Order: sequence, then C-alpha cells, then structure tokens
Amino acid sequence: MAYDDQNIFAKILRGEIPCQTHDECDHTLAFHDIQPQAPTHILVIPKGAYTDMSDFAAHASAEEQAAFIAAIGRAATKAGLTEGGYRIIANSGAHGCQEVPHLHMHILGGEVIGPLRAR
Repeated sequence: MAYDDQNIFAKILRGEIPCQTHDECDHTLAFHDIQPQAPTHILVIPKGAYTDMSDFAAHASAEEQAAFIAAIGRAATKAGLTEGGYRIIANSGAHGCQEVPHLHMHILGGEVIGPLRAR
C-alpha cells in the first residue's frame, strides 16, 4: 500500500480537518476517534508519512519509534485506562482491514472489550 498524502490522518496533521486532541508531541498525535468502538477510543498516529507498522519499523528513526511507543502508553494513562486495562490494535493491509493508509494504533477501553475474534 502506497502512502496517500490525501488520507484523513494526513489532513488532520496538516490542520485541514479538526480533531479532538488527546495528546501531542513532536513526533505523534493522539486524538479521539469520531466513530468510537468503545467508551474510550483513542487513535495514536506518527506525524511522519508511514503506511503501516512494517513501513514504520523499516523507515522511522529510533527517536520516532520510541516516541510512538511512549505516546501510546501516555495516552492510555492520560485516559485513565491503566487500572482496568485496554486493548491496542493496529490494522494492516487488506487482510487486516486497514482503512486509512497511515499507521495508527487504536486504544480501546472503558469496558470489557471481549475476545479478539468471535468464537
């Protein structure tokens, strides 16, 4: 999947589309999902143009990678999810049902999320 600089997250990063910011640093942005799938649903994205985790792991600097991991933990803590627990999900490619070609992590919490797949 090629990076599309017209994707919704690229537009959010450029300030063309507003978001409800939850946390931000030089390398990342965390914001509330506009179609939440749980009581708390936060998206964490790198500010660089990376399509998915494989692209990010291969091309992001060590500083960007460390900042991304720290941002996920910081966002979960700031949202009050650490005591009860939460799920982190990244969809990748067609089989992973990735809808936006910009790496993003979903942080879901605020209730029991249930099994990853129906049994």
